[in-house]
Amino acid sequence: MTEDFYSVLGVSRDASEEEIEQAYREAVREYHPDVSDAPDAEEKFKAAKKAKEVLTDEEQRQLYDQLGHDRFVEAEKRGATEGGGAGGDPFGGGGGPFGGGGMGDIFEQFFGGGGGGTGRRQGGRDLKTELQIDLEEAYEGVEKQLTVTRPETCGDCDGTGHPPGTDSETCPECNGRGQTTRVQQTPFGRMEQRTACRRCEGEGTLYEETCSTCRGEGVVRNEATLTVEIPPGIREGQTLRMDGEGAPPEGRGRNGDLLVEISVADHPEFERDGDDLLRNEPVSFPQAVFGDTVRIATLDGEVELEVPAGTQSGETFRLRNKGMPRLKRRGHGDLYVQVQVVTPESLNEQQREALEAFAEAGGEEIDVDQGFFEKIKSSF
Repeated sequence: MTEDFYSVLGVSRDASEEEIEQAYREAVREYHPDVSDAPDAEEKFKAAKKAKEVLTDEEQRQLYDQLGHDRFVEAEKRGATEGGGAGGDPFGGGGGPFGGGGMGDIFEQFFGGGGGGTGRRQGGRDLKTELQIDLEEAYEGVEKQLTVTRPETCGDCDGTGHPPGTDSETCPECNGRGQTTRVQQTPFGRMEQRTACRRCEGEGTLYEETCSTCRGEGVVRNEATLTVEIPPGIREGQTLRMDGEGAPPEGRGRNGDLLVEISVADHPEFERDGDDLLRNEPVSFPQAVFGDTVRIATLDGEVELEVPAGTQSGETFRLRNKGMPRLKRRGHGDLYVQVQVVTPESLNEQQREALEAFAEAGGEEIDVDQGFFEKIKSSF
């Protein structure tokens, strides 16, 4: 059985539009051909995109739920019946679930019909780029300037592929309609399949001259500088979508989107784990023995940490809400501070005598000149 659009996105049949959009974004991150090496990634990405288009359009979704998956897809592929009645409309002429003239009128409304043009509009394809930020920028959120080279509508011909005023003639293949129609009898009645005319590429007109700038393609490659809004708490590998900043369509429709994948540079002091941060903090041997209050650097300024007496090297303390902001949620993660007891590399005479007395008081017979500090260090 064909997997329906709800199953493709992994949502329930009563899912909200927001849930459907979220499921689609997750599918893009997993299956977009630019980011996935899976052999069926492109197929799954296209299926998710189609499912999102239908399920986020109120009228299309209503029609989809009424017809069911197989009949909806079949009707979309073959076009709509013209006229109703028992001979053609499976819903009985004007008595279809949406009223009016039956299936033909419904599909003309959604998928294009008679008259000129190519029918349903197609969008431009999405483009992808990468942008690196540092950890502080991921913490605060930031606006970044991004320069991308992308296809854009040719300014000299306004995307038509031919200079203004070029001599033209009506396409004899489609008689200027921009599409050709194939009629076929099916169990649902007489179905029409409309496709863009191959000779005029759906324009309905043939032109004697092509644009020298874009060589008839209607698009050129230009550099564009864009401003990217990066939200606080964004993580490595997450993707931002810039609506309409992708490639232009081949004809009518909207531009595709620009997908900006974020990478976060390593930080010399902090290691990130989701919304939590980890850092090492050196303390002296006396501080570890007697306890102390030390100043700890965070991404939001310094805070105080109480180091209790008898702290061992490697012991970790948790500072709540001092980690990364939670993306699109309230609060922060935590900061984990791992204490490292630092062994002095050289001593003055007074320090040496004090440590000898410390060793003797503990009943240790240790020659200070033969590795006392190494033994202290290894004990931690």
